[in-house]
Amino acid sequence: MTAKSSPNPDLYETDFHAWTQVQAKLLQAGAWEQLDIPNLVEEIESLGKQQRQELRNRLGVLLGHLLKWQFQVEARCKSWFVTIREQRREILELLQENPSLKPYLPEAVEKGYRAGIDLVVRETPLRYRDLPSDCPYSLEQILEATFFPGASTDVSEWQ
Repeated sequence: MTAKSSPNPDLYETDFHAWTQVQAKLLQAGAWEQLDIPNLVEEIESLGKQQRQELRNRLGVLLGHLLKWQFQVEARCKSWFVTIREQRREILELLQENPSLKPYLPEAVEKGYRAGIDLVVRETPLRYRDLPSDCPYSLEQILEATFFPGASTDVSEWQ
């Protein structure tokens, strides 16, 4: 609500949940003049940014596990297999629910790959210099359910 029409103009700052409920009721009632337009715009933009961030985060986890799968053959485990499957599924669902994110995929892969490298270095004995500086997988490979990089990619034992 605007400072002029709101009984509590600081509600956005003091109780965000209550502010969202008031804004929803005002929208449902068509009370356009009472809406807190600047903060509504900020929150709607934030929702879009959250979807992009979720895509980057999921790609980071997926790419990190693909790298671990490829570069730590002896350490492959069911947990990595399941994480790869889970992240692919969640990414595909996110893209299905938000098709406008598809043009952002190349940038998201690039940013996600950097996060994936950090994950590998943090969780394994591998170092940054042991890993490719650029993502070695195509977008198609990243999202392909049957793609598991490296030698001995028979994943039947994990299924």
